[in-house]
Amino acid sequence: MSIDIGTFEEKTERELADMTNAERVLRFLAHNDDRAFKPAEIASQTDVNRNSIGNVLSRLEDRNLVRHKGPYWAITDEETRLASFSAYFRTTSALNERLGEEDPEEWAAHAPDEPHPNAEREDERE
Repeated sequence: MSIDIGTFEEKTERELADMTNAERVLRFLAHNDDRAFKPAEIASQTDVNRNSIGNVLSRLEDRNLVRHKGPYWAITDEETRLASFSAYFRTTSALNERLGEEDPEEWAAHAPDEPHPNAEREDERE
């Protein structure tokens, strides 16, 4: 799959090699923002495994980054949300490159055994 020259210039070799499935899908749909695609077409164009594409699209929809109608999927029309995601991804990538990626198992090892007091209050309100 091709990328735009801005991405080529802005990203490091590592960032280009480590693009996530979600990022590949978003990039593809953003470059084709005048069209909607079926999941199989998106998988084919992004080199995302056909067995994984449904989960990727669902997670992106949960974050309001894509939308769908029937079997067709398209990029969100909320430009502010896309800009926020892009800025977050660039910041995270830069920090990972500078400081190393975080280890989720290390976070879990240091997580408290009890829920945060705010989480308990939210449960009581429901």
